[in-house]
Amino acid sequence: MLEQLDLYLLDFSDWAPTALRIVLATIVALVAALAVHWLLFRFLRRFAKASDSESDNIVVRRLARPSRWALVALFLVIAGRSLPALENMWDDVSGLIMPLLIGWMAVAILHALVEAMILRSDISVSDNRAARRRRTRLAIFNRIATFIIVFVTVALMLLAIPGVRDIGVTLMASAGLGALAVGAAAQPALKSLIAGFQMAVTEPVIVGDAVIIGGEWGWVEEIRTTYVVVKVWDERRLVVPTSKFLDEIFQNWTKTTSELLGTVYLYVDPTTKLDPIRAKFMEIIESNERWDGRVKHMQITDLTRDAIEVRLLMTAKDSPTLYDLRCDIREALIQWIAETMPDALVRHRIVTTAPVALDGIGPVSGEALAQMQAPTFQGADRKGAGKD
Repeated sequence: MLEQLDLYLLDFSDWAPTALRIVLATIVALVAALAVHWLLFRFLRRFAKASDSESDNIVVRRLARPSRWALVALFLVIAGRSLPALENMWDDVSGLIMPLLIGWMAVAILHALVEAMILRSDISVSDNRAARRRRTRLAIFNRIATFIIVFVTVALMLLAIPGVRDIGVTLMASAGLGALAVGAAAQPALKSLIAGFQMAVTEPVIVGDAVIIGGEWGWVEEIRTTYVVVKVWDERRLVVPTSKFLDEIFQNWTKTTSELLGTVYLYVDPTTKLDPIRAKFMEIIESNERWDGRVKHMQITDLTRDAIEVRLLMTAKDSPTLYDLRCDIREALIQWIAETMPDALVRHRIVTTAPVALDGIGPVSGEALAQMQAPTFQGADRKGAGKD
């Protein structure tokens, strides 16, 4: 028993100094790396704050964390050159750590550049379609590039493990059958993924577009590789597969420009004088700040036995403004007609020129006959003063 204890103490005396040196070298490398990182990024933050551009702040903020650990790895490599035991330990784990750090740095740089470019695309202006196109492309390609970087990073880390590398080489022989099986099982997901690439290239919709899809009207809030989020006017969200925008018909109200032409319909009595209505419409539309000054027009689009269909055309800078403008014009004209031209409201009329003899009652005048046959139609509004 004592002999075994002596052997253990002898072995301990051999490797204890080496372990102590490894621990001390690691601590020194960590402290030195963190100190250098703190000094470097303190200078960079001051430099970024002194700049007028917000892009510098974004880049510095994104690179802070991955660069800290990259410096730690660098100082460990430097320390390992003077300590073979530490260098051997580093060689065992560097195959996993280095691809991870490189991939992390690449993703951080990518996101920083994309975020900085998005800041330059101002969507607060009235005609912001070009800026929305750039933001949509950047968002889609950012996700695609991030996926590729993560995929390559994980592959390199797995290749650093001998057992996994050998298994991967063995499985390459059956890769064809495996690809067919996976492709058949994941056909819907692959279809949506390919549709995401098509969305980035063909751009049937971009972020901020006003669309009507599935009977719902809203704005494109987010575009992913497999689905699109549409914000409906009542704050609901529709999650629509990207393939739906490529395979089915939908309305895009802002495909080429955000400016739109809208209509308001009125139905008035056939005996109505139209010039006062036209003059009032011009007065109302010109005084409304939502009108963009492009189109204002009044047309008679239909005439029936009981009513005249009046179509009012107007334009606005975008779909929300146009909707509010149409509501303003419709409300103002209905109120004005009701107050100044009540006879313009649509009515049903029954006109008789001579008394009519009814069985068991005797001669009845035209006025009495009208009251007997259609009392509910006297002065009633058939279709209302406005129709969208």
